[in-house]
Amino acid sequence: MAKLWAGRFEKPTNALLDDFQSSIPFDQRLLECDVTGSIAHATMLGEQGILTMEDAKAIVAGLEGILADYRAGKLEIDMGAEDVHMFVEALLTDRIGEAGKRLHTGRSRNDQVALDVRMYALQANTQVKALLMKLCQLLLDLASEHKNTVMAGYTHLQKAQPITLGFHLMAYFQMFKRDVQRFEHAYDEADVMPLGSGALAGTTYPLNRERVAELLGFSEVTDNALDGVSDRDFLISFLAAASTCMMHLSRFCEELILWSTNEFSTAIMDDGFATGSSIMPQKKNPDACELTRGKTGRVYGDLMALLTVMKGLPLAYNKDMQEDKEAFFDAYDTLMKCLPTFTEMLRTTAFKKDEMERSAGLGFTNATDLADYLVGKGLPFRDAHHVSGSLVGKCVKENRALDDLSLEELKAAHPAFEEDIYEAIALSTCVQRRSLRGGPAPSAVEDSINRGRQWMAQHSEG
Repeated sequence: MAKLWAGRFEKPTNALLDDFQSSIPFDQRLLECDVTGSIAHATMLGEQGILTMEDAKAIVAGLEGILADYRAGKLEIDMGAEDVHMFVEALLTDRIGEAGKRLHTGRSRNDQVALDVRMYALQANTQVKALLMKLCQLLLDLASEHKNTVMAGYTHLQKAQPITLGFHLMAYFQMFKRDVQRFEHAYDEADVMPLGSGALAGTTYPLNRERVAELLGFSEVTDNALDGVSDRDFLISFLAAASTCMMHLSRFCEELILWSTNEFSTAIMDDGFATGSSIMPQKKNPDACELTRGKTGRVYGDLMALLTVMKGLPLAYNKDMQEDKEAFFDAYDTLMKCLPTFTEMLRTTAFKKDEMERSAGLGFTNATDLADYLVGKGLPFRDAHHVSGSLVGKCVKENRALDDLSLEELKAAHPAFEEDIYEAIALSTCVQRRSLRGGPAPSAVEDSINRGRQWMAQHSEG
């Protein structure tokens, strides 16, 4: 295919460079955005009298035909084309003749590329948000189901205090809720129409940029042509949101992997989301979790790749910026695979309630409540902490639990103990008493779930 910009050159580009700089193997996925943006551009050119209405209508009809063929799977992409933008323009000219050559009036590939990527980013943010909302809904439902399921809470991967599974799940709801907000912000950053920036300094044609924004559904137009063609912050915001989201998925996966081990034995992966071993017949491996955990690293790499590409670029456009798309597409594709897989895996995971509660009774998770009991009897907290710690030490030596100790043994440690100590350090009591907003008490968790549902209703649109 002849280069549309070849007029200044006396010899063709070297085949090595053609292959090296070709982006159509990956940017062909921008074709719908490119054609849709060109339809809006041509419509505006006709309305402004920059093109005759006859040419504008011919261009629009030709572009609509290309789009229809593409959606029907009838369009053969020329992989020898330099990029998708040149492919579409050349194909249009081939189909409708001379009028096709007028499509590019008043624009540059620089602002055309920026437009296409922003349009694709809007779609990507919308689709990722929709998947996250499904995961958030599942977490709310599971948290409601398990708001009374007692389990051990951990710090340093050591048992700390009794909580509930519902409370634990709501911690992840908060993480993914913030992820939704990050993608909403990335959407807002992308929702600015750059066409009309030209190569870097706008154009002398009397374009109606606001009309193009209206036709394409953008909220506003860019306010500086230099920035309009050289800005990729909106992609960095997407990749940063994607990296944080993958980090949250990876943390959750790590816990599910631990819980499904024989040592924890508190979760059972559905057979549909596990694999076996070619040599060890007893194995049931949590591959969906492990792959998600592993893919987190590649999304981090996508973010670092684009940050590194952009860090030393003078204004305005540089060919380096062609490297934005593969990183963006890879992170997007990874999220679109990980989120639905993880959500369905979590939906089908069985939690062993009895084992969770039994495990919470080990490891002295009620030691803090024992100290709080003594504080209620008038002891300073530090003294109460010391008494509780000494009793834990005694139990460790004797392989007993705190509630195994007799009242006489407790009184020997401090006379303030009374018969009501056993009710005070029962796991259900330990959980129920932590009813402050944000706590693990079933009532507090229910309030948190209700607030979550209200938030979901507010963010389900747009």
